[in-house]
Amino acid sequence: MSVITTTHLNFRGDARAALDHYRSVFGGRVTAITYEDMGNARNENEADWLVWGEVSGDNGFHVMAYDVPSELPWSQGSSPFFVSVRGDDTDEISALWQKLTEGSTVEQPLEPSPWAPLYGMLTDRFGVTWVLDIAAPYNG
Repeated sequence: MSVITTTHLNFRGDARAALDHYRSVFGGRVTAITYEDMGNARNENEADWLVWGEVSGDNGFHVMAYDVPSELPWSQGSSPFFVSVRGDDTDEISALWQKLTEGSTVEQPLEPSPWAPLYGMLTDRFGVTWVLDIAAPYNG
């Protein structure tokens, strides 16, 4: 048996745009099911919002998302989680970083750090904080 951890992102009306953006950065396929598709559109203004969606790529990237309906409480929060993208190829991580920085606020530039050959943190235009780095063995 194996367990896979997948980041699940919650939005209020931006899930489809976020998934399309992440697909443009990381590649893969978007699957999107709306409240209307499920026959569960309680608010006609939210019928095209996502009840469930994901980006899944052959490179291992996988993230899920949905739009929290207005009848439920939701707050974008303040750094309630980070999405970590860790690799072993500097060129690949640097290319992903370049794409992800569009419309983002860079918290820590992508550069060498004391704990990793390459590390950076940014918050994208959807309020999601991303950490990209090159994996390094811990020699503590």
